[in-house]
Amino acid sequence: MSVTKPLPHDSAPLHVTGQARYVDDIPVPAGTLHLCFGLSAVAAGRITSMDLSAVRAAPGVVAVLTAEDLPFANDVSPSIHDEPLLSDGPVHYVGQPVFAVVADSHQAARRAAKLGRIAYDEDRPVLTVEEALAANSYFEGGPITWSRGDVEAALATAPHRIEGRIEMGGQEHFYLEGQAALALPGEDGDMLVHSSTQHPTEIQHKVAEALGVPMHKVRIETRRMGGGFGGKESQGNALAVACAVAARATGRACKMRYDRDDDMVITGKRHDFRIDYRAGFDGDGRLTGVAFTQMTRGGWAQDLTLPVADRAMLHADNAYFLPAVRIESHRLRTNTQSATAFRGFGGPQGMVGIERVMDHIAHELGRDPLEVRRVNYYDAAEPRGPGSGHRYAGPHSPGAARARNVTPYGMEVDDFLLHEMTDALAKRADYAARRQAVRDWNAANPVLKRGIALTPVKFGISFTLTHLNQAGALVHVYQDGSIHLNHGGTEMGQGLNQKVAQVAASAFGVPVETVRITATDTAKVPNTSATAASSGSDLNGMAALAACETIRDRIAAHLAETHQASPGTVRFVDGRVQVGGADMSFAEAVQSAYFARVSLSATGFYKTPDLSWDRTRGQGRPFFYFAHGAAVTEVAVDTLTGENRILRTDILHDAGASLNPALDIGQIEGGYVQGAGWLTMEELVWDDKGRLRTHAPSTYKIPAASDTPPVFNVGLWDQPNPAATIYRSKAVGEPPFMLGISALMALSDAVAACGAGYPALDAPATPERVLHAIRRLRGEL
Repeated sequence: MSVTKPLPHDSAPLHVTGQARYVDDIPVPAGTLHLCFGLSAVAAGRITSMDLSAVRAAPGVVAVLTAEDLPFANDVSPSIHDEPLLSDGPVHYVGQPVFAVVADSHQAARRAAKLGRIAYDEDRPVLTVEEALAANSYFEGGPITWSRGDVEAALATAPHRIEGRIEMGGQEHFYLEGQAALALPGEDGDMLVHSSTQHPTEIQHKVAEALGVPMHKVRIETRRMGGGFGGKESQGNALAVACAVAARATGRACKMRYDRDDDMVITGKRHDFRIDYRAGFDGDGRLTGVAFTQMTRGGWAQDLTLPVADRAMLHADNAYFLPAVRIESHRLRTNTQSATAFRGFGGPQGMVGIERVMDHIAHELGRDPLEVRRVNYYDAAEPRGPGSGHRYAGPHSPGAARARNVTPYGMEVDDFLLHEMTDALAKRADYAARRQAVRDWNAANPVLKRGIALTPVKFGISFTLTHLNQAGALVHVYQDGSIHLNHGGTEMGQGLNQKVAQVAASAFGVPVETVRITATDTAKVPNTSATAASSGSDLNGMAALAACETIRDRIAAHLAETHQASPGTVRFVDGRVQVGGADMSFAEAVQSAYFARVSLSATGFYKTPDLSWDRTRGQGRPFFYFAHGAAVTEVAVDTLTGENRILRTDILHDAGASLNPALDIGQIEGGYVQGAGWLTMEELVWDDKGRLRTHAPSTYKIPAASDTPPVFNVGLWDQPNPAATIYRSKAVGEPPFMLGISALMALSDAVAACGAGYPALDAPATPERVLHAIRRLRGEL
């Protein structure tokens, strides 16, 4: 079978030779126009006057659009219609689009956009958590609370108690290809839009709404993205809509791409979080009760803040049983960029909270943090084979689940692997001996300190908005035996198309080169869900398999009738088809079916089963299964400067029966580095006027090749998924991101060696923050 083979990315040769075509590379018609937004210079207020005469008179300018020029809906929000494409008076953050320039070149549009003269009646912006709380500036009107048990009683009677706070910053997506769109007007009001988006159907919906036409008159095509990471789930709406509106108004193709500075100033980031915690525990470090208060700045518009904050709550347990727990979530509206989806979608922020608690408990008791984590793990999974059903242990199903295997939201964890995985990783990484070596090093070295940490990941797989857990596919088999496949997922470098091609090739028993996957196209597969929530392979792979099996079964039925055999005896193997003693090539079998007028085209559809979620009560079964992983990270810290390095990382990750081990290992490595970057170096800074000061590669630092661990060992946990997923694989897009938490905990371990007390290291743990924590422990502050 083609699945399980470590095949290279299908576009790898195009990537390395520079021939891979992105939106900005598409040849455009003569006379194509280019767009650029004019941006608000204040974070809060109202426009009192706008003089755009110099903009209109600038060289190359064809048109200038304001909110008054938009023909229909002035909205690009993915949620509640609170995000105008162009300001209609109020301004809510520095960088909000106010007008759009349409010019004959990209540079002409950019230069002209700088010439607008806008006057404001400026208000005092709400920028910080404290300011938002004081102003009662909320989405949904106030905090959301989910709880289980009597938390206050558990805390009051606990033998030991701690409390603290951790702050973690946001994160810029920093995809290599920026946001881009190209709109081509057609006949009778049709519009074709090429968009660098993770969600073609969302773009289709917003463009149709902006043009006042049915969705069938708008076609969205996405061949590939140069990275997405969640930043192209909703943030591409503005470019696509602006281009389509301008194309309709001018009758000419219109194109738009953000320069890097504009991209960072305009678009949303990962949600930053502040988490306050109180925890009670026994002498072994076993939790008796924990209370979290999660606060996040959602920015000026709702975007995806509510589901992001929900997922942070859903992952506040990570790998640990919380007998009594209360999670209070504050979703705050601020005058900053509208925070949006980012790899992990709130899960990493929730996990950092509980991992800080585990680290703090271990420090309080003077124990190895790994021991504390182990005693709080969920119970080990009961042995069961593939195909076993999942169970939901709700409040009305007593005895349905083991006592220590129910999440705070009522879902039984019946596939928990981390006991075995932790043991295996600790052995592979020689954790115990290295931890002692770190202690010995720190005792002998006053300047350079080392730290080591092993942290786990348990990440739920599914969209928490249940109706998004569906996918479609379209498969054609041509007379020569070649296969054309289209599905609703989008390729952003993660290798989704190669995995789905492997699924199709395995279904027909042909080499993967036989399968051609073309650009995601809303005219071929309608009503697609975003390629997000790590669900790309799970959903689209199953939809593709359904379509392939339909065609394969038609061919088998025809051949069985022709050769007087049972359809069940027809075999598709190694590019050959065997039936009733006859052996033919796959192409010959296909041609035979074609001459017999057998349909060689089919659609496939899949919806994730066994999901039930009540977000108001915070109860149900929001996930189909969990993906697991664990990482050991060792670091070194210079106590004179706070500078630090990752010395070694060992990872063991659960990808189920991997569809493609090479691609999965690449995702794990990249996810870890991106997660460690978020927690150690990537720092977003706004000034007191709400202006983003880190808006370019010169001021915002992402990990480079030199920041990856010089010793980097990654292994796959080879165990099929007990849930009925595509060939028993598991999602691998987002879960590895949380492995980077081990880097933050290792830095905390190193800082702890510098003095008395708990380090309470915030993230990103930049050299400045590390040095501050060291000086605080030494009593120098």
